Amino acid sequence: MASQIFSIPISSLSSTTMFFKQNQNNNDNDPSTTTLLLSSSSSPSSSSFIPIKPLLSRTSSFNTYDNNKNKNNTILAHNRRRRAASEDSLSSSFSNVTHQTKSSFGNDVRHVASQTFLLTRLGLKMLTYLGVGYKWITRFLALGCYALLLIPGFVQVGYYYFFSTQIRRSIVYGDKPRNRLDLYLPRNNDGPKPVVAFVTGGAWIIGYKAWGSLLGQQLSERDIIVACIDYRNFPQGTISDMVSDASQGISFVCNNIAEYGGDPNRIYLMGQSAGAHIGACALVEHATKEAGEGESTSWSLSQIKAYFGLSGGYNLYNLIDHFHSRGLYRSILLSIMEGEESLSRFSPEVMVQDRNFANAVSLLPPMVLFHGTGDYSIPSDASKSFSETLKGVGGRAEAVLYEGKTHTDVFLQDPMRGGKDDLFDDLVAYIHAGDAEACAKDATAPPRRRLVPEFMLKLAHLVSPF
Repeated sequence: MASQIFSIPISSLSSTTMFFKQNQNNNDNDPSTTTLLLSSSSSPSSSSFIPIKPLLSRTSSFNTYDNNKNKNNTILAHNRRRRAASEDSLSSSFSNVTHQTKSSFGNDVRHVASQTFLLTRLGLKMLTYLGVGYKWITRFLALGCYALLLIPGFVQVGYYYFFSTQIRRSIVYGDKPRNRLDLYLPRNNDGPKPVVAFVTGGAWIIGYKAWGSLLGQQLSERDIIVACIDYRNFPQGTISDMVSDASQGISFVCNNIAEYGGDPNRIYLMGQSAGAHIGACALVEHATKEAGEGESTSWSLSQIKAYFGLSGGYNLYNLIDHFHSRGLYRSILLSIMEGEESLSRFSPEVMVQDRNFANAVSLLPPMVLFHGTGDYSIPSDASKSFSETLKGVGGRAEAVLYEGKTHTDVFLQDPMRGGKDDLFDDLVAYIHAGDAEACAKDATAPPRRRLVPEFMLKLAHLVSPF
């Protein structure tokens, strides 16, 4: 006796399986008998047998036809399973891509929300330090009018910041709060690019890495990588925290920029306003460490080809009364600078004159200090004095002054005006000096487009609180 068993799962009866058992006995009058076996998965021992007699006798010709038919059905079923599997795989891949896109967008939204919450919380806490004073209130109202006049430019720059594929936002460089930086990468990636590590301004209170997005966009169009370094502001941190964050951000750039197409041998440090002060403090502090014996550092001043200070203040003793008269009160500034006894430590101009610093002066990179003569927030004398002091102690420095330019003209209004910009041209000329090919490209570069109408820029110049 020979037997064959076929199993068919019943979808509607998940716990029951049907087995068709075919018994063949050539000696019987009935050549073929089929038995239906019902078996329960929940109770395998309980099963029942039902004999079924076929309606047609199984002749050899019928068997041949049935076998061919079964073979064709098997092939068709196999093809259907393959198509279904392919469709499931495609659907799964599309679902994964969609999920990743949604996840990335969700992360961006959460990051923006968290940063907005952070800045709001810090701003509210800052009010407890400011108290009620007409000077800072009038400055705040003027700031609102100023921002409103420049809103066409801010919208365009903001769109570029959030949606450009050439920006790598919020790269982590340390383990402290706000230890993040943004990288602005050129579209052209043929060979290593010069790099500008930029420390943003903001009166040590409202600084944020996105403030450098306009500079980053325009320099990256000239094949220069820009790294905008964020850092803790007051009251989240004091000046030593800010200098430490900036130094750690510089270290990240020096040690990792090659991975992003940057040239580690052509790194420039730049700071604007309070960022210029923080950057200069970081350089002086690092020079002291390198000149000391047995002091290990994560980056070297020899990696910095030059320092660009834009509208910075470098001697707090000369500026504390000036800041107080403009609404940044003495008590707040001293809190930021960790007390009056620390003013000399965080005044680079004072530090370089110390006899103990004599061996470290030669380690400082060339320092180019840009400043507008119409700057009322930090007078241009601050850059002229620091430049003269550096040269007097053997350092390499020069001051570049722009007649009639205010604190914000050189950093915001002029770049938004488009066309020729003296500061931008000077900056690019310093960076591309010695690179004939880059200089040739700069000479034929199209003029930068205007972002804000001229009459709005002139009004912004008049109402600027800076």
